[in-house]
Amino acid sequence: MKLQKLKPLTNEYLESIGFVWHTDEDETSYISDEIIQVSEDEANAYYEATNELYDMFCEAGDYVIENNLFHEINIPFNLVNLIKESWENDVHWHLYSRFDLAGGIDGKPIKLIEFNADTPTAVFETAIIQWAMLKANNLDEASQFNNLYDALKDNFKRIITMEDDIEKFEEFYKDLGWKILFSSIASSSEDINTTKLLQHIATEAGFNTDFEYIDKVQFNDQGIYKDDINFEFWFKLIPWENIAIDESELALILEDIIANKKAIVFNPAYTLMFQSKGFMKILWDLYPNHPLLLETSFEPLVGKKQVEKRCFGREGANVAIINSDNSLDMKTDGDYEGFKAIYQEYVELPTDENGASYQAGVFYAYEACALGFRKGGKILNNMSKFVGHIIK
Repeated sequence: MKLQKLKPLTNEYLESIGFVWHTDEDETSYISDEIIQVSEDEANAYYEATNELYDMFCEAGDYVIENNLFHEINIPFNLVNLIKESWENDVHWHLYSRFDLAGGIDGKPIKLIEFNADTPTAVFETAIIQWAMLKANNLDEASQFNNLYDALKDNFKRIITMEDDIEKFEEFYKDLGWKILFSSIASSSEDINTTKLLQHIATEAGFNTDFEYIDKVQFNDQGIYKDDINFEFWFKLIPWENIAIDESELALILEDIIANKKAIVFNPAYTLMFQSKGFMKILWDLYPNHPLLLETSFEPLVGKKQVEKRCFGREGANVAIINSDNSLDMKTDGDYEGFKAIYQEYVELPTDENGASYQAGVFYAYEACALGFRKGGKILNNMSKFVGHIIK
């Protein structure tokens, strides 16, 4: 693994473009001043692996629904009908997602760690910041595997055409006044500005857009509203499992809205299947020993170093690394203990000379479209750093 030192972007510049979560609680920069040198072959391998993985997830999604395996992967019961409805009707387009991967830059094979299919983070960092870092250091900003901004813009158009050909949107649909309401919680500047970036991209794509905090959006059996204006589409940067558990009444209303075709929600409810880490056990059953997968089970693995995770844990919370002799390597606490546990074969992440670990994140929007990295300890958490890349 090769690292290249860069002059960092100033906090003033970052704030001027809306990136205000640039400094962590310990007063260190969240954006690394080093980038990873990636070869063209390595970038292509990430692209091919991610596309193959997405196809596998779609095949496995059919299997879960046909065999009613929602309970096995810890899906809340009050979202099952929503998931089925969104899966069976093609208008519920998967807008974007991010695969977390080990290997790929260290001569070791790429392995799936998990799939952030519902509310993936690091959109701003991947689409804007790492590109700006190259430009500010007089490097070729095109020398990246990074088409996330344009891929999102094109995918917004596909939610209307439902086809590969986005030119049909420009020719037939652009001026029809389609409306998307974008929502986040009010307490997170990262969520707010990430949502507003996506809103900006949708506006550029040709939609009429607006923003409202989730607690102020109006829902009824006729649709989704802001100030009595009805929106055909709603983008929410709120996890589906949070809606199911904390807002069960809203889950029922959304089920009615979607079943009666009053509005379409992004990301669709079926992405919660993909988001569940239990889904990787289904993948292992369907594709045993696949080179992109790690052995995963609902029971502890025998005689193997492994990672215990929760089906809907986030930011490295409630994770334990367990040695092959069943002794504990390390463990994190968190708020996700109530979710079902899975056990995944342990894989070493690429490390630098200081022992820091690096995990690749590849975004998928119709196809694999962008690469970025996170840097941290053995268990990456909300203090992990974002690391850009350059293709050399």
